Amino acid sequence: MTLAYGETTLKIASYNIENLFDLKKSGNEYKEYVPNGPSNWNQKNYKIKLHNSAKVIKDINADIVALQEIESLQALKDLRTTLKQSGIYYRYYKIANRKNTTIKVAILSKIPFVYTKEISVTSTNRYRNILEAKFKIDGESLYLFVNHWKSKAGPESKRIVSAKALTKRVEKIGFDKNIILLGDFNSDYEEYIKFKRQRRHNDTYGKTGINHILKTINQKDKASRLKPIKNNFYNLWYDTDLDNRYSYIFRGKKESLDNILISQSLLNKHGVSYIHDSIRNFDKKYLFKKKSIYRWQLSHARVRKHKGKGYSDHLAVIAKFKIN
Repeated sequence: MTLAYGETTLKIASYNIENLFDLKKSGNEYKEYVPNGPSNWNQKNYKIKLHNSAKVIKDINADIVALQEIESLQALKDLRTTLKQSGIYYRYYKIANRKNTTIKVAILSKIPFVYTKEISVTSTNRYRNILEAKFKIDGESLYLFVNHWKSKAGPESKRIVSAKALTKRVEKIGFDKNIILLGDFNSDYEEYIKFKRQRRHNDTYGKTGINHILKTINQKDKASRLKPIKNNFYNLWYDTDLDNRYSYIFRGKKESLDNILISQSLLNKHGVSYIHDSIRNFDKKYLFKKKSIYRWQLSHARVRKHKGKGYSDHLAVIAKFKIN
């Protein structure tokens, strides 16, 4: 099996693609994405959105891409077809669509799955399911969990619900396994510090999902200097320069809503291991407009209309791993 950078290197990316809705009316759409409605979410704009999204994913050229904000299996298939037409083929794909949520998480992969399954955060549709995928690469097992936690329109207690469901599943697999947690956590890598300034978020007496429940709070050194702590996850943002630790810009401020967390076993040099200093955001010039990320464009009129321009309000995050 030949991977993106030869037989020993695996590239993994996470990308919140921003509202990839299909053209089938399901009744759950955001009002701007009702097919062929007054906002002009039509065949022309859908194709542009697919093309623009595929351009980013093709330029990243990862072996495995975790995606957020996909409406349906049809939207995922259309994206995959658009990628194939542009010259990059993801043979394996999966979307977490057992729940009737408005947007979902998904995976595109050049590597076959051993299995995929969905983790139900709660029995209601208020929380998006987490998508779990197991891979076997050169005899080594690797587990990926694709997340899209509740937005910061709500308090931290809602993100803790997802963190606890994720941790419960990891405990069953074993913290000693090769595990990657990635996606849009709607959480900073140091959320426990940042959210103190936002009192409406702190309804948990200072506890956060990403730092306290997933135990990333004591892992702050560069990966090459880190002393492993049992059952803790390491947030790869610590392995790059401070100025580069972002995937989102809100009112001119850089934020790291998208994260890649790894288990301690991926920090050693046996089996599958993280390649030090390989974490980065995908910050190509065409993804920016002035000092903002060039998101998918809608007008600001009373009835917002699609302009057929832009990409996503998030940047992708990428990391590389070695198969020893």
